[in-house]
Amino acid sequence: MTSSSATRDILVAGLHNTHALEMEALQIMNRQVERLQNYPELEQALRAHIRETEEQRRRIEEAMSELQATPSTIKEAIFGLMGNVAAIAHTTAKDEILKNMFANHAFENYEIAAYKSLIVIAEAAGYRNVSGFQQSLREEEAMAQRMKDLIEPITRKYISLEQRETTASH
Repeated sequence: MTSSSATRDILVAGLHNTHALEMEALQIMNRQVERLQNYPELEQALRAHIRETEEQRRRIEEAMSELQATPSTIKEAIFGLMGNVAAIAHTTAKDEILKNMFANHAFENYEIAAYKSLIVIAEAAGYRNVSGFQQSLREEEAMAQRMKDLIEPITRKYISLEQRETTASH
């Protein structure tokens, strides 16, 4: 790796941020899968992405290790808390599933931006092993597309379930 100390510091900060972001993602997804009994297609997508996210965190930790850096405990705690709060915030809403779908789609796009930025920073720092970050970017892009594709069918299913509940109570 050939870079100035400042560029290396920017890369380490980017790795810390992305690692903490993945912690937040795990908190959000793990909370959501607990409550998806009526939406197995979403549960399946989230469970698969949880596995991918664990691998993404491993890739970031590997890069940190190469740079003799460790995850930021403070950022991990803050982002983990934010993930829990975000997941819990929607649980009181009647249309929790819709709010979660919107948030999931937005969050995946946020992660896409984070990985694109991390790749640019890594390249500027002379970090040669960006293929793992590129793999993570492709996984986030695929998940964003899955979330986008699920918005309409999940919304239709939500409407149908709500209509049945209303009909059953009359």
